[in-house]
Amino acid sequence: MTETERVGVALGARSYDVLVGRGLLARAGDEMAPLLRRPRVAVLTEERVAALHLETLRAGLAEAGIAMSALALPPGEASKGWRELERAVEWLLTEKVERSDMVVALGGGVIGDLAGFAAAILRRGVRFVQIPTTLLAQVDSSVGGKTGINSPAGKNLIGAFHQPSLVLADIDLLDTLPPRDFLAGYGEVVKYGLLGDAAFFDWLERHGPALAAGDWALRAQAVRRSVAMKAAIVARDETEQGERALLNLGHTFGHALEAATGYSARLLHGEGVALGCVLAFQLSARLGLCPQEAPGRVAAHLAAMGLPWRLSQVPGGLPGAAALIELMAQDKKVVAGRMRFVLARAVGAAFVGEDVPEEVLRMVLEEALAA
Repeated sequence: MTETERVGVALGARSYDVLVGRGLLARAGDEMAPLLRRPRVAVLTEERVAALHLETLRAGLAEAGIAMSALALPPGEASKGWRELERAVEWLLTEKVERSDMVVALGGGVIGDLAGFAAAILRRGVRFVQIPTTLLAQVDSSVGGKTGINSPAGKNLIGAFHQPSLVLADIDLLDTLPPRDFLAGYGEVVKYGLLGDAAFFDWLERHGPALAAGDWALRAQAVRRSVAMKAAIVARDETEQGERALLNLGHTFGHALEAATGYSARLLHGEGVALGCVLAFQLSARLGLCPQEAPGRVAAHLAAMGLPWRLSQVPGGLPGAAALIELMAQDKKVVAGRMRFVLARAVGAAFVGEDVPEEVLRMVLEEALAA
């Protein structure tokens, strides 16, 4: 692919572009200037990202004559709650951010979700730009307008749909990710192939190791393909009334595993999604929906990439099947008290199903916990 590609998210008057390429952080001012009504932005970031990238962003904005103020929040999923949301919103108010101004989210999924939600509720809606610094955020959370925070009752249960005005996915920023964080993001990349593009999954099986090793062109191609898939689905179903639910492949299981591990470093979000994809295929196979060899193929690729593929790999242990099912029942995708699952007929052919007998679900989880 070329140095920079634009992927459009077609939502009428709220349409925006996702730019995928190298050196975008240093060119952020040129890309953002046409969107600004006055030359200033307020940046929400986190401490680790600020140390690595904030000054590059500041210089890039300054070249276009744009002033910047910034607030760096503590790193980690624990920041995605009421306390740091209040801190962020009150800071934006002290910075006198107006409805016509722009908030910038510089960070991974936690910062993108938190900053986007802060922008959504500030003055009943302020525009914002996503600059995702992790692979997971570049391919998933920065695109589509889902914003929010966690509750003790579950993940992402408090939030709003609030689309960004621009997304800058700078592939160079991935070089600063710890290997585990990069691979966790790869769990979301794999999801796209599994849910709707068997050829993309084939491509990942061939190129995944080189991509993980640092090949920027392969990384850019994987990000662009993932974003294009998500953009197309979001354009057709922005608020998840139907097809967009496919993007939750692996998430009903994954969110329950995250809750069971206290949203801690024991299990990163993308690792939970990867495990959730294996479980979704195991459940589909047990229900006779997909070939019996499909779950093994999914697990084999995750294993080859160094991602967790069985529950025994989660450090510290997990609760039993009944407790996990109770956590799954808190998922946002529950409708009229019935859990909805993204199931699969094959690699690349997912669908949303509701008629999953609890005894089958329990059996799949018990076998996975014992393996």
